[in-house]
Amino acid sequence: MNSLHTNDLRKAVEPSLQGRVAIVTGAGQGLGRAFAKAFAMAGAIPVIAERNHDKGSAVAAEIGNQAFAIHTDVADPASIDSMVAEVDRRFGRIDILVNNAGIYRAASTLQVTEDHWDAVLTINARAVFFASQAALPTMIAQKSGAIVNLASMAGKIGSANNLPYNASKAAVISITKSLALAHAPDGIRVNCVCPGFVETDMWTSVSTELGALTGVLAEEFTRRRLASVPLGRMERPEDVASVIGFLASSRAGYMTGQALSVDGGLVMH
Repeated sequence: MNSLHTNDLRKAVEPSLQGRVAIVTGAGQGLGRAFAKAFAMAGAIPVIAERNHDKGSAVAAEIGNQAFAIHTDVADPASIDSMVAEVDRRFGRIDILVNNAGIYRAASTLQVTEDHWDAVLTINARAVFFASQAALPTMIAQKSGAIVNLASMAGKIGSANNLPYNASKAAVISITKSLALAHAPDGIRVNCVCPGFVETDMWTSVSTELGALTGVLAEEFTRRRLASVPLGRMERPEDVASVIGFLASSRAGYMTGQALSVDGGLVMH
């Protein structure tokens, strides 16, 4: 279910990013891993910015070539600054930043605690801004760069049992628009993607936690969600990677400040 489809990945990003340096946060698994692999296939140098050393190193070894992992805790601005400084020192440039790291926790509105709220907003939203802020000076100096943030369809809709998560993803959409407006004169484009029900380890958590809150098993919860997707299947990491690759490339050179839904038709606006 969580396997990466190599042929789909190869199609996801054309070999148009030769030599570009692409930082992907949270690239030790799931979507981030798919993005890093897709960038490598396009000729870019992926930087796996990952809190889990073993997972990050495994992905870098899997990709090979110039890919490398660097320990990064996106909840800690000092760790983000250190990661960006190391990438700048090693390569002298940062062409692409994908703010992918994120967490999920379900709870009804009356169950949400301050710790729950702070944890989700810190990782999912605050880190997006501070990672972007850290990379911006290098991009401004080179007068080019592409930042792609991971929002979610959750950022465009309401939810009875996901309020902090939905709020965090709505914040990502807002951060994207403000950064895009602020740094368009610097030659930097900032966009975000809004996936739907993606087959990753995070979906396992989503289906388990929301299933428990709604009184059904995870398998039944997934079956019901699948039945609601107009295109008739669950989303794969490669479906998102194709759009990430497009937004990071010159093919999207006249796009900035956009929040693109990649969700099989779940949100149509």
